[in-house]
Amino acid sequence: MPVYVRSLETAVPPTVLVQPQARDVFASQPGLTRLGSRLVRTCFDSAAIDTRFTAVAELSLDNHSENPSFFDPATGRVLSPSTKVRNEIFAVEATKLFIEAAKAAVGKCPDIDLLDITHVITVSCTGFFNPGPDYKVVRALGLSPAVQRYHLGFMGCYAAFPALRAARQFCQADPSAVVLVICVELCSLHVRTSNDPDTIMGSAIFADGAAAAVVTSREPEGPDPVIRLDHFETVLTPVGEEAMAWNIGDEGFEMVLGTYVPHIIEEHITGALEPLLARDPSLTGLSYRDITHWAIHPGGRSILDKVESKLELTEEQMIPAREVLRDYGNMSSATVLFVLKHILGQTPAEREERICSMAFGPGLTVETGLFTRVSPAL
Repeated sequence: MPVYVRSLETAVPPTVLVQPQARDVFASQPGLTRLGSRLVRTCFDSAAIDTRFTAVAELSLDNHSENPSFFDPATGRVLSPSTKVRNEIFAVEATKLFIEAAKAAVGKCPDIDLLDITHVITVSCTGFFNPGPDYKVVRALGLSPAVQRYHLGFMGCYAAFPALRAARQFCQADPSAVVLVICVELCSLHVRTSNDPDTIMGSAIFADGAAAAVVTSREPEGPDPVIRLDHFETVLTPVGEEAMAWNIGDEGFEMVLGTYVPHIIEEHITGALEPLLARDPSLTGLSYRDITHWAIHPGGRSILDKVESKLELTEEQMIPAREVLRDYGNMSSATVLFVLKHILGQTPAEREERICSMAFGPGLTVETGLFTRVSPAL
């Protein structure tokens, strides 16, 4: 039974971070060593990011808060609020984005009524509260109180795949199911100033954003392209457990993003793709670039460089991932959905075009998906 992403919508908070401006702020922090300051400039300048978005209005150079918690524009200092302060902002600001993205996704499906939604899956690794975002979405949208609710928490950048996989399984088990999937990450809540290379890299690439999808086995009725969810696979690399991690500290969550991660991905990416591509005999013997679209989670510029080189993909196939990284940064679990939306917006050449998608996270975990963009109008 085919299962489709019938709509895919994104949302970002209103405050824009311009990369060179953010670089100058972080490079001028007191306590940085000369090496630390050089690392800040190198990481920010080489990130291939122009702009990012943040739910922390204080991080704007135009903001003038009387009692700043994150950034004091009068002194130019990046502050270190407690995990409690950061999480309280998450509860407020993430809720707004969960609701905004959910409403947008449902609004793009005129043939689906709000009371048709049977399941809600929310995803985030950048904060916690309860009653959680799944509850908030049901109340805000006026969904049935009997909706089944699930929250996937603290999985990291690959979490959109388990969410979509679960949605597909729900729809295969019940042909009448309509599943609302929403990923929201407020990574900027946890930025900090430091001489540590991992912390500096996190400050240079992470950002905030939301994406929501309506998943169902109902056949598409409109002319807009949809995504058919064909197959999913998960692979744990034999090395890298310590190279990428996400821990809770007293002053926010602490990202470990080792410089060796791109090399681990380069070494193991083809092995991670083998079980996925083996699911479709029509792909046997094809080169990777023969698959039309590639939706790669842009965990960073060097990761995309390694993927492109190892799989011998074309520059054109990497455009969706690179442009999302350039315009939005790394929004953890929501990012790969931004990439898929970019692909949906491209002009189709055929009625059905294959998409190979992947994301990487703590473990190292490699999540992969084989999808089909279906354009009913052709």
